[in-house]
Amino acid sequence: MSAQWLIERMAQWPERAAIVWQGQPYSYGDLLARVQRWNQELDQHEVAAGQVVSIEGDYSPNAVSLLLALVDRGTIVVPLTESVAMQRDEFLQIAEVQVVVRFAADDGWQIERLPVQASNTLTQSLVASGNPGLVLFSSGSTGKSKAALHNFTPLLEKFKLPRHARVTLTFLLLDHIGGINTLFYTLANGGTVVAVPSRDPELVCAAIASQRVQTLPTSPTFLNLLLISEAYTRHDLASLELITYGTEVMPESTLQRLHAIFPKVQLLQTYGLSELGILRSKSKDSNSLWVKVGGEGFETKIVDGVLWVRAQSAMLGYLNAPSPFDAEGWMNTQDMVEVDGEYIRILGRRSEIINVGGQKVYPAEVESVLLQMPNVRDAAVLGEANPITGQIVSVRCNLFEPEEITAFKRRLRTFCRERLAPYKIPTRIVVTEQEQHSARFKKMRKG
Repeated sequence: MSAQWLIERMAQWPERAAIVWQGQPYSYGDLLARVQRWNQELDQHEVAAGQVVSIEGDYSPNAVSLLLALVDRGTIVVPLTESVAMQRDEFLQIAEVQVVVRFAADDGWQIERLPVQASNTLTQSLVASGNPGLVLFSSGSTGKSKAALHNFTPLLEKFKLPRHARVTLTFLLLDHIGGINTLFYTLANGGTVVAVPSRDPELVCAAIASQRVQTLPTSPTFLNLLLISEAYTRHDLASLELITYGTEVMPESTLQRLHAIFPKVQLLQTYGLSELGILRSKSKDSNSLWVKVGGEGFETKIVDGVLWVRAQSAMLGYLNAPSPFDAEGWMNTQDMVEVDGEYIRILGRRSEIINVGGQKVYPAEVESVLLQMPNVRDAAVLGEANPITGQIVSVRCNLFEPEEITAFKRRLRTFCRERLAPYKIPTRIVVTEQEQHSARFKKMRKG
């Protein structure tokens, strides 16, 4: 009954809108009634505590109420969305899913039981503890996706402290730690989650306008797309009070443009990992990339310019990889940072740093410059092997309008020469028409 406190709190606001899905509001009372119906359905299908259950859907009333029922029942939940459709079978196998619940576009569902026994020792240990669980898969942007197994109880613990009730758009997907954080924060405080059918800038802005959304949790990649689309000029976004951004490094030029367009909106950098949960954060100001991270239940330290975190809400471990924690429970996040007193500035993943003859180049810094260049819609910077310097800086650019490639390369190098050190200027320049972000709106820098 780990979610009983949450269910009891939600019962305080029976008439208040909990979810807006397909433009229709669903109250807390309605959501809790669905939880009860799910309990009966789960009993009929003999879904018991300790079983591994996948939810294949998004923020629909039935999917959210099922999630609540499964957590309260003590099962291990594996949320999966359309963004991982190609890896679905692999993920079901890694998580040792025993019951699959698939949702259709109309929020109808199908339940299928699989002939699987949970044999992973981490899963067995969690089941023996009697706690509910959560399995989240990493995006795999730097390699094979890893399956993080959480005890759901400590993840929920931080939401017991009452905070602000807000109308929040559910941009981050249900199978993302940020999406789980958004959902439970909102429900624990009597707020409203607004679901969107896709993460298209036009649809997102339309939902903000029609539902008077106050908070938009998203990624720098999406915010850049929002600026490019100019969808914000076609909708009334006056209700928007807070934009939070995380999952990747924010280009400074994007943040400055965003602040200029939304001067009254607070811009807050967030920080979290699938393995640790979401830390509390405080930006120096809306126009700053310096941020203070930590909060109750989290400890941080900097070792050789890399951020390490120890968390009470840390995962139990990976189901398909060695543990990333040291003997004292610290995790090397692999994020390189600068330090200014209590604040840090995240520079980028250690694995993405480009080493040009011993000089470090951070892709986000170069991308920030390129995004200021006329006719450049998007840019992804990465390192490529070179026999002389070790690596060179390579860039893939999306353009607004076609441009003769030789002239474009010359113009790009001239533009960078005035703004970057010589070793940071891209040596290899490619123009592409392919989008350079994943389904989770995270920059893809693979070669």
